[in-house]
Amino acid sequence: MIKSAIYLIAICLTLMGCKQSSLPGQQIPLAKQGFLSADLSLDGKQAIVSSLSQGTVVWDLAQGKERWRWRQSDDDNDFVTLTRFSPDDSHAITATQHAFAIWRLQDGQSQGYYSLPESSLRDAALSADGRQVLLGRTDGKAELVDTRSGRRLQFLGHTEQVNTVDLSANGRYALTGGNDYSAYLWDTRSGQVIWRFNHGGRVVMARLDSAGRFAFTADSRQASIWDLKTGKELSRLRLDHRFEVHTSARFANDDRWLITGASSRQLSLWRVSDGSLLQRWRVSPHPEVKPPSAVVYGVALRDNNHLVSASSSGLAEIWTIK
Repeated sequence: MIKSAIYLIAICLTLMGCKQSSLPGQQIPLAKQGFLSADLSLDGKQAIVSSLSQGTVVWDLAQGKERWRWRQSDDDNDFVTLTRFSPDDSHAITATQHAFAIWRLQDGQSQGYYSLPESSLRDAALSADGRQVLLGRTDGKAELVDTRSGRRLQFLGHTEQVNTVDLSANGRYALTGGNDYSAYLWDTRSGQVIWRFNHGGRVVMARLDSAGRFAFTADSRQASIWDLKTGKELSRLRLDHRFEVHTSARFANDDRWLITGASSRQLSLWRVSDGSLLQRWRVSPHPEVKPPSAVVYGVALRDNNHLVSASSSGLAEIWTIK
């Protein structure tokens, strides 16, 4: 009996070790007081972070030094709460609740400042060339803005606040999710709905893959990967507890993997085809926050052996995939 029990415990510990690792291989401090917002480049070698102490900074993570420091507003109380790279990492967007700016990563210069007089901003995404911007608004509208031509298209499919948006690299397709328990894939030329993805709660995360094959949408209890050819659910993430708020997500490894970050310090790697968990980590909390907590704002695949996370603790961390 004792030998059998020890054997079972050993098996359990082995299985847990396969699923979750505890310590990062490297930590890169980026802000002492933590982040208001952060994002990582596709290759995980750059980060954009917004903090109360330093404003908005673009970091070269490989060299551990600043590339650019940006100031969007002269009002010190107008905090940048959204930072995001374009799909090709050539541009970035920073935003407050009522204004946004687009920046060139090559020289760090601003490409333009834009105000949002009608409604507060919830989320935003860029096309690859930084020309088109997709906005998610609290008034239930999603809006596409062409910053060169001035063309604006409002999507009115949502009936409540739009929480999360994503835009295909070429700017042709938009994915939006909101408080109306729905996510929509729609055509940015016509505003026509291509697919509607239904949820049982408020959709808080929506992301497209780079090849236009899959979409990921999540509420606090359901996290689904959808086949964009058929509009059908390809897989559902096998969450090990009832409630999880996803705060970042990215398809990786030729879209065979999905990386997610959550408000519970969880950094997870999933298999797209069946939604199974491949490995999980817990990012480091801020040392002065009690109880220990951190929100994972950015995730990226550095190479097929390492992931990168950026969290509200003020740290970028590199993790080994086993």
